[in-house]
Amino acid sequence: MSNTPARPWLIRTYAGHSTAKDSNALYRTNLSKGQTGLSVAFDLPTQTGYDSDHELARGEVGKVGVPVAHLGDMRALFDEIPLEKMNTSMTINATAPWLLALYIAVAEEQGADVTKLQGTVQNDIIKEYLSRGTYVCPPKPSLRMITDVAAYCYTNVPKWNPMNICSYHLQEAGATPEQELAFALATATAVLDDVRGKVPAEDFPTVVGRISFFVNAGIRFVTEMCKMRAFVDLWDEICEHRYGVTDPKMRRFRYGVQVNSLGLTEQQPENNVYRILIEMLAVTLSKNARARAVQLPAWNEALGLPRPWDQQWSMRMQQILAFETDLLEYDDLFDGNPAVDRKVEDLKQGARDELAQIDGMGGAVAAIEYMKGRLVDSNSARLGRIETGDTTVIGVNKYTEGEESPLTTGDDAIMVVDTAAEADQIERLQAWRDSRDDGAVKAALSDLRKAAQEGTNIMPASIAAAKAGATTGEWGTAIRGVFGEYRAPTGVGKSVSNQTEGLDHIRDAVDAVSDKLGRRLKFIVGKPGLDGHSNGAEQIAVRARDCGMDISYEGIRLTPEQIVNSAIEEQAHVIGLSILSGSHVPLVEDVLNRMKAEGLGDIPLIIGGIIPDEDADHLRAIGVAKVYTPKDFELNTIMMDIVALLDPQAVAAE
Repeated sequence: MSNTPARPWLIRTYAGHSTAKDSNALYRTNLSKGQTGLSVAFDLPTQTGYDSDHELARGEVGKVGVPVAHLGDMRALFDEIPLEKMNTSMTINATAPWLLALYIAVAEEQGADVTKLQGTVQNDIIKEYLSRGTYVCPPKPSLRMITDVAAYCYTNVPKWNPMNICSYHLQEAGATPEQELAFALATATAVLDDVRGKVPAEDFPTVVGRISFFVNAGIRFVTEMCKMRAFVDLWDEICEHRYGVTDPKMRRFRYGVQVNSLGLTEQQPENNVYRILIEMLAVTLSKNARARAVQLPAWNEALGLPRPWDQQWSMRMQQILAFETDLLEYDDLFDGNPAVDRKVEDLKQGARDELAQIDGMGGAVAAIEYMKGRLVDSNSARLGRIETGDTTVIGVNKYTEGEESPLTTGDDAIMVVDTAAEADQIERLQAWRDSRDDGAVKAALSDLRKAAQEGTNIMPASIAAAKAGATTGEWGTAIRGVFGEYRAPTGVGKSVSNQTEGLDHIRDAVDAVSDKLGRRLKFIVGKPGLDGHSNGAEQIAVRARDCGMDISYEGIRLTPEQIVNSAIEEQAHVIGLSILSGSHVPLVEDVLNRMKAEGLGDIPLIIGGIIPDEDADHLRAIGVAKVYTPKDFELNTIMMDIVALLDPQAVAAE
């Protein structure tokens, strides 16, 4: 036992919504409640480099985070928050150079010493191709911008973590612990291999020492704790043997965590409180593998946006563990435990095998399609185990009878973003454009394009563009113009998988309805808008394919017009939309209107997402045939619903 309790981890809450002004008020409130660092959630247009008035931004503004379109928004976001004294995590990837540029510009306006700024940009674009979907450009130029940020921060903002290698979304996409370890470490080596030539050799260990990680912790908390110990060992091994880093401090595995959101249930959502607590233990109990920063989801995130009270409840969970228990008074509780040591070694070996496979393919960038396919397969297997009951989820497939939760009743059980927030944001964006010096903006954007073309570091030109008044969309357009756009692999192959056990009756029903239709049942799966959470769409497409349907799934970020055009060209029998960003009402209305205009009004439209009951009622009232939410985990039931939409009698016969 140590004499003095260890310092607690940074206590954060992932937050941001509606407008910069509203989010600023939320941040200041949370800081007053004992939060010790900020964790900024940006909305999807900001994450993907579009202005709030872009066609693809419709319905997405302020929904999953705060819109930041220009320096004025960033100024408002941190009003009365001294950045020199703050530790700020910004969950931003494709547009990380731009958001960091805006942050630095605001810090300079506040009179801060930029060399003292502390915080993190996630800036991990590789996992965006695999799981989250907020990429902008192809992998190689994206990797180049990651390393530009790292090289710039090393010189100019030395206390800033220029990259937070993010395995969080890998687990959300179904990764096994071994895959999470390997894919994250492969990403780290891809970045460090690229940045090595951008800094003097003698300073490279310092750059290595600034790399941090952002991980996930699931419900199997002993395995997850062992995974964190494996991360510590493997990272030390890689830094020493691959990069020759001799200083143990520079090889330290530094990470922050948000525990698992994938396992939060819509059914009996109060059970999520226990899940979140147990998952937090995985990243706090082992001192030698303890997180440096923790942020927890709220118990009701499977229902919709959490309220400030819900976020406070999760924050109090951290504070009770850190300040009321004796956890921080002890050395590592697991050193020398033979069961733990065995599990850690097993995980390390599994991860080494995966890393060898990825290295043999040429590294993480070259192996993106391989890794994506592995994640889709792992997620299919995970869902299959829940459907069969091999994996127990309380309230979902076991002990499903229970009392109605008083926490979920009432009109304000979840937070709803004000529908006027989008119009307000667009109006202020237009006012910003009208008030700036257009000549200065054009010159700054020209310099930005030149830096991108010539291969010079993107950060100085981005900061200059931020100060000149350029917008997020203008920065994104300039970058796209030089580097091009990209569509990531979906991981959904055309061939039927080997996981078709128990599907024979559905395949027979699909065959029967296809015979009646005169051709194979055509099912189009679409993701309109900017929502990049593709796991649900991928699993629906995979199961539909395995059930014998002719599926079409082109991936994320389609316009309603593109989806309807695809339905015309491919003569769809059913259209399914997946939307998890909260923008389901305007996007579905747009798709339905276009379907009617094109004479497709008789084609059934189904939708899945995090959809409150009131919205689900509205969608059904305007013509949606079926609405599915996270509680509808039995994919085979959904498959039979699709058949029934086209031939009710065939399903009745089944």
